[in-house]
Amino acid sequence: MDHDLDADALTALGHPGRLAVFRLLARRAPHGVRPSEIAEALDLKPNTLSAYVTTLTRAGILTTWREGRSVYYGVDLKRVGTLIQFLVNDCCRGRPELCEPLAARSLERLAARQAGGTRNILFVCSGNSGRSQFAEAILNRNGDGRFRAYSAGTRPGRRLNPEAASVLAAHGHDTGGLAPKSVTRFEATDAPRMDCVITVCDQAANEDCPPLPGLPLTAHWSIARPSAVEGADRAAAFAAAYDAIEARVTRFLALPVETLDALALQSALDAIGATRAAGKGA
Repeated sequence: MDHDLDADALTALGHPGRLAVFRLLARRAPHGVRPSEIAEALDLKPNTLSAYVTTLTRAGILTTWREGRSVYYGVDLKRVGTLIQFLVNDCCRGRPELCEPLAARSLERLAARQAGGTRNILFVCSGNSGRSQFAEAILNRNGDGRFRAYSAGTRPGRRLNPEAASVLAAHGHDTGGLAPKSVTRFEATDAPRMDCVITVCDQAANEDCPPLPGLPLTAHWSIARPSAVEGADRAAAFAAAYDAIEARVTRFLALPVETLDALALQSALDAIGATRAAGKGA
């Protein structure tokens, strides 16, 4: 093991700005994020972001690639995994008071899945007035009792978006009990424990929210913000967002979740999220 490289990685992460960039990209992993989006989310000047990314890349933590004309930054998950192994196995020497709490939470989650029963899925977007409500309604109706879906917002609105409500009603959903709520509701110790937390908008995925209890799996399914569309195309944008979410939920329901281990389920969730809907938005 190259301890010099490990030291470089820890040094790179020891700066608050670089750590913020890394944490944002880790929340979006395994997908990449454009520099302009990172700069906007973290309120960074382009030259500052460039300096941060250069240091993190030299330390082996980040990777850069192109898709067409766009540049993307992403976390090198294999390298980060090696760094974590170094911290646990070498620096901490496997001490139970440090390592066993993490292992216990992982085993608790695995045992709960293998025991069967309903699995809790939380969908998160910024306002919780449209896209995440679509996902909650679709999964609860089509999940055949295998799942219990919830939704929340990082900055919840005051009411369900009327255009979203119209789309839900057109698809036969009862909107009477749907209302925006904060993701902080699910941080409480007495809140339902989530098996998976799925963000459905880039803005929510970019925000620095604390992890929920129980160490749930996380994934990001980017769906364009329909309320950003103006004029005659606005209704079509809401309909398209519903269709995109329904397609992803359908793929999720086809998974043999009851028999998949955590790594296989995470890979499947990431693969579903890799299918980008037309357009972009928060």
